[in-house]
Amino acid sequence: MTLLRAEDVTLGYGRAPVVHGVTLDLAEGGTGLIGESGSGKTTLARAFLGLLTPISGNIWYGTQNLRKADRKAFRADVQPVFQAESLDPRMRVGRSIAEALPRSGRHRVPELLEQVGLAPDLATRRPHELSGGQRQRVVIARALAVRPRLLILDEPTSALDVTVQARILDLLAGLDTERLLITHNLAVVERLCRTSHVLFAGRVVESGPTADLLGRPAHPYTLALRDAVPKLGGPPPVARGRAEARPAPSGCPFRLRCPLAAPQCERAPEPREVAGRRVACHRAEDVLAGP
Repeated sequence: MTLLRAEDVTLGYGRAPVVHGVTLDLAEGGTGLIGESGSGKTTLARAFLGLLTPISGNIWYGTQNLRKADRKAFRADVQPVFQAESLDPRMRVGRSIAEALPRSGRHRVPELLEQVGLAPDLATRRPHELSGGQRQRVVIARALAVRPRLLILDEPTSALDVTVQARILDLLAGLDTERLLITHNLAVVERLCRTSHVLFAGRVVESGPTADLLGRPAHPYTLALRDAVPKLGGPPPVARGRAEARPAPSGCPFRLRCPLAAPQCERAPEPREVAGRRVACHRAEDVLAGP
């Protein structure tokens, strides 16, 4: 059974929608939400955490509408992993982790530190006495304290250097816990997520197995994201279309930036099955065919 599902969800702040009619499941093996800043990834994650109520549509927690679900059970099942700066600088590491535990379970703090690859004696230190990578591991240990079924991670490695990122990714990959990863880093989502969804302007434009989606994109936006990633020793990244153009107010939202835009793109595309994934694009077959 899918733990969390969004069904035709529209989200916004005040009267301004920023996520439009999104439907997706958090699949087994890790789920990635990919997109540039402002695409709606974090807003959707907030809704999955129960921190934002949909304007329309529903978030399902198992078979229950999240609005009516048992919040205590939900908080035990679903835990956020914030960035390392979320730790209280006044609080020692052990106390920060113990906050999530009942009094009878606080003996587990050394065990949790060891689970994320840290020495138990770090429990007496404050966050400023730790490196960035150590602080991020403490944040993960705190989330694991309640033995969740799902971790929701919003750019968990964005503030870390490359070598520390690699250690954190190894840790996350080895956990026996499902994960929803919000990121713009394609290498991270490829490592941790079996399934991915690409968001543009608050809409899912492509969904499918991560390896297929990144290896052979079927939407021009996914292709543009992939080709913008620099490769060591390779040619410079390719800029496709007009990267500065705003989302179109009608029709396909990507059409003002799309190098393949055609008259039919003035009509909003419906998601459809193409090459083993769902794609909202009139020209998906042309994208797959390549230049």
